[in-house]
Amino acid sequence: MRFTRISLTAASAAALALVVAGCAPADGGDQDTTTAASQSIAVSVGPNDFISYNGFTPETYSTYNSAIVDRIFAGFSYFDEVGAIQPNSDLGSYELISEDPMVVEYTIADDAVWSDGTPITVADAVLAWGVQNPNLAGADGPLFNSVSQDLGDTVPEGPQGDADAKSFTVEFAAPDPDWQIQTWLYSPAHVVAEQGGMSTEELVDAIRGGDAAALTTAAEFWNTGWNTDPGTLPDEALIPSSGPYVLSSWEAGQSVTLKRNEAYYGEPAANDELVIRFVAQDAMVQALQNGDLDVIAPQPTVDTVSQIEELGDAAQLLTGQTLTWEHLDFNFTGNASLANSLELRQAFAMCVPRQQIVDNLIKPVNPDAVVMNAREVFPFQENYDEVVSESYDGRYDEPDVEGAKALVDAAGAAGTVVRIGYSAPNPRRADEIALIKSSCDQAGFDIQDVGNADFFQPGGTQERGDYDVALFAWAGSGQITSGQNIYATDKPQNYGGYSSPVVDQAWETLVTSLDESVHLEQTKIIEKQLWDDLFGIPLFAHPGVDAAAADIDNAIHSVGQSGIMWNAEKWSRAE
Repeated sequence: MRFTRISLTAASAAALALVVAGCAPADGGDQDTTTAASQSIAVSVGPNDFISYNGFTPETYSTYNSAIVDRIFAGFSYFDEVGAIQPNSDLGSYELISEDPMVVEYTIADDAVWSDGTPITVADAVLAWGVQNPNLAGADGPLFNSVSQDLGDTVPEGPQGDADAKSFTVEFAAPDPDWQIQTWLYSPAHVVAEQGGMSTEELVDAIRGGDAAALTTAAEFWNTGWNTDPGTLPDEALIPSSGPYVLSSWEAGQSVTLKRNEAYYGEPAANDELVIRFVAQDAMVQALQNGDLDVIAPQPTVDTVSQIEELGDAAQLLTGQTLTWEHLDFNFTGNASLANSLELRQAFAMCVPRQQIVDNLIKPVNPDAVVMNAREVFPFQENYDEVVSESYDGRYDEPDVEGAKALVDAAGAAGTVVRIGYSAPNPRRADEIALIKSSCDQAGFDIQDVGNADFFQPGGTQERGDYDVALFAWAGSGQITSGQNIYATDKPQNYGGYSSPVVDQAWETLVTSLDESVHLEQTKIIEKQLWDDLFGIPLFAHPGVDAAAADIDNAIHSVGQSGIMWNAEKWSRAE
C-alpha cells in the first residue's frame, strides 16, 4: 500500500493490507529510562489535524494521521530507515513454513497485551483479516469500510488457530510478494466485539462463518465508532494501544499528546511523552528555533534548508532520498472537466511545465533532481530507465503550449476550467499551480487553485469530487504490490475512479507471482497504459529534509512513508 494516504496531502500501506508497524524491535536487555522520566518531545510533520484512532479507512488513512496511530498500533514487521523490512520481535515472530502452497506461521509474544491488559491473541488477527475481507458483505457492499479490501481473496480461509491462542497460520491462495508486510494486527477485537453486542469468541465465529447479519453492529462501530468531534478522544476504554504509546489528549487544530504505554511488553519508549503538533510547513523552522518543536519534517525548499543551516549548532539537518513522489491525478468521476476527454487531458499534460517546476522548486534543494516519468519505480532505483524507456516516449517532457491550444480549440473547449485541489496551506504546491496556470492558461484553459485545508478530510472536497485534478504525493516504503490499490478498478485508494482492464489484468498477474522478472514486465505494461490513458502526471520525487534540535538523540531520516517518525519511540533528549 502507499502510505500519503498514504497520501501526503491529507497521507506509507493498502493494496493487500500493507501497513507500517509503529514500533521497532527491542535491541535486547533492559533500558534505563530514569533520565527520560520527565522528557517530552514535540514534533510536527505538517498542519493537518488528527482524524481518528481508526486510521485504516479510506477517509482516515493519511500520512498525518498515521504519524500518530502508527505509534499506538504494533505490527509483525516495519520498514527501517533505508526501506528494508525488519521483523518486530517485540510483538512476536513469523516464519514461511511452506512455499507451495504459501503458508506462514505467526507467533505472538506470550506477554503481548493491549494497554488495558487484555492479551493480544489470534482473535485480533481474525478481526484484522475480517475488516480487509470484502466478501463479508451486506446489501450495500462490504461490511467494513477498510482502506484495504484484498485479504479475503488473498487468504480465503483467514488465520487458523484458537481465538484465545498466541499462534496462527495463514495460507495464501497464490504467492504474495509482499507477504511479510501484511496487516495481521490492528484494531482490538475485544473492544469491537463488546461494541457489537457479542463476546470476542462470537465475533471470531461470525467473521469466520461469514455471518454478515451478526456482524452488522460491530462493523458499524469499526467504521465510524472511533470518529469523534475534533478535540474529543473516544472513551479511554475504547482506544487501547498495542504499541509503545497510548493516546492521552487532543487539542483540536493544535496537537495530540501520546504518553508512554506503561503496559507495553517490549522495549519501553525512550521518552515519556510525544506531542505531535499541527504546524504549517513554513512555520516549522521558526518553531524549532524557538524551542516549541524538537523535531520537524518541513516541506523541502531551498529557503527551508538555508533556515535550518542558519541555526548552526542548535539544530541537526537530516537529509536523504525518499520514496515520496508528487503527482497530478485526474478526476474521472461526475462532471469533472477533463474526465471524459483524453484529448483535453493530453492538452493539459502538454502545457504542464514539469521541468520548470523541478528546476525552480526542487533542484535548489536537490541539484540531482529530475522530472519523474514513472509511478512504480523511482529515478534512483535500478530498473527506472528500463521501465521508462518501454512505457513513455517523452512527449510531455517540455511544454508544448501551441500543440495544447490546438487540441483545446479542436475540441471547442476554450475556457475550460481546471480546478486543481490540494491540502492547503502548502506554499510549494501553490507555487506549482502558479507555474501551471502561467503556462496552461495560454493553451486555453482556466486554471484555478482550489486548495483548502479540508481537501482530503472526510467529507471534504476530494471525497465530494468537487475538483478536476488533485495535486498530492504518495508516500511509499518499497512495497511491490501496493499500486494495485491505487490504479485498479474500484480499489479504495483509486480516488479518481479510473478504470482499465489492461491495468487490472497486469496487476492480477503481478501480485500473484514471486518472480522479479514478472514484476518488471507487468510494471512496464501498467506504466505504459497509465501514460496512454493519462491517469495522471508524475512530477518529481520529494527530496528528504528533516531537522531536530541538537540535544535530540536518534532522530534519523527515513526514505519511507513514515518519514522522520519511523523510530520516534527511540528519541531521547541528551543530558
